[in-house]
Amino acid sequence: MKHKEPEKPKEPASPDSGLASRGGQVEPEASSGEAEGLRLQIDNLQKEKDELFGKLQRVSADYANFQKRTVKQTTDTIAYEKERIIKTILPALDNFEHTLQNAISAESTETLVKGVRIIYDQILDVLKVHGVERIAAVGEEFDPSLHEAIVQKAEPERKENMVLEEFQKGYKLNGRVIRPSRVIVNKLPSEQADLPADEEQTGDETTGGE
Repeated sequence: MKHKEPEKPKEPASPDSGLASRGGQVEPEASSGEAEGLRLQIDNLQKEKDELFGKLQRVSADYANFQKRTVKQTTDTIAYEKERIIKTILPALDNFEHTLQNAISAESTETLVKGVRIIYDQILDVLKVHGVERIAAVGEEFDPSLHEAIVQKAEPERKENMVLEEFQKGYKLNGRVIRPSRVIVNKLPSEQADLPADEEQTGDETTGGE
């Protein structure tokens, strides 16, 4: 009888043998390629970040310079406008000075008043050049956006709510009220204020005829 030799234990299969059977692709080599791709992505992201940061710094510097220029331009503009306004007032001031110098030797009060009137008109012209205009008041209907009523009077021959007198002139600057006119307003008794103007006149004539 022949004795069977004991079978040798099989050696575990090598990891490389499985890879070889799948076309020879090696996993470590694949992982290395993926790592290289990630490194390239990181490098690109770093470059983009550096570029964006550089742009942000330039924009911040430009904005800071813009703010400085704006402040300087505003200051220069205000100074220029002040100088322009003062230059337009100086001729009127010169005429006023001449009038005061000649006041003592003036032949009459009328001559002095005429000189003052010339200066007054000259100042009004200067204000008009700068967009300043007077507000019409006397004879106009009272407008709270233009007039400030300080006294009320009753004059039956005048219309209700009409401006009778002006204590202080009002002015506009480029269409905006900078000082309202201070005025006296006609305020009729309630019964008379309700009558139409023609009826008031008829009533006055009848009273006069009697």
